Amino acid sequence: MKAMILAAGLGTRLRPLTSDRPKALVEVAGRTLLEITLRRLQRFGISAVIINVHHFANSVVEYLKANDDFGMKIEISREDDLLDTGGGLRKAADFFLRDDSAQDSRDEPFLLHNVDVISSVDLAAMVKFHREQNALVTLAVRQRESSRQLLFDESLQLCGRRVTEAAEAEMVCPAQQAQARAFSGIHVVSPRIFPLMEAALNKDGLHEEHAFPIIPMYLRLAGEGEKIVAFRTDNDYWRDLGTLASLQQAAVDIERRVVET
Repeated sequence: MKAMILAAGLGTRLRPLTSDRPKALVEVAGRTLLEITLRRLQRFGISAVIINVHHFANSVVEYLKANDDFGMKIEISREDDLLDTGGGLRKAADFFLRDDSAQDSRDEPFLLHNVDVISSVDLAAMVKFHREQNALVTLAVRQRESSRQLLFDESLQLCGRRVTEAAEAEMVCPAQQAQARAFSGIHVVSPRIFPLMEAALNKDGLHEEHAFPIIPMYLRLAGEGEKIVAFRTDNDYWRDLGTLASLQQAAVDIERRVVET
């Protein structure tokens, strides 16, 4: 199984720490966010990873080289211009579609993981759920305060979103009673998403490398009948490490062994 670590962001909320380094190399409890994410994927059994980079991209390359890629097969996807999650995934498509092992992995689901997320989410259970559901995409979600909420129907299938609490819901599928959940930055994705994304982008006349967010694409595909489902993680530890305060709290949690890194 392969994975992509999303690490190209500017990390503006972490300034001044990101004034001279990428977000991926910011440290918490003496370890970089990138190492924490790589080690977690490694424990899960993933050995092949692609990382998208932009801000201080060479620093990430040099860091990985200095650490012998942490014993993993790591590729870098450089983004001269930020492509957002959707564009970044599209650019990395060949990494997931090519058969570079004795066993054809082109039909195997893969993981997308934000570099600034730390959690105890059971990745094995999430992948198992994804396969059982025969889903195109499985999203780790939880009940928490967020200005952006995804909406799921009674079968936990994506049916819409609400950008703010006061805003009217944007529905792409009917639902008798939509459940609101916040996305947690971890996806399991089936490779068949790539031709579906290309078909959607071609309809919009976007044939070249182009920046676009992934959530609107998921909503579009859900509206076309594709199965995009929620994996509930309310009982797991989870923290977005995108702010200085959150970094400080994560360091305390790691010290107290509230979460394994």
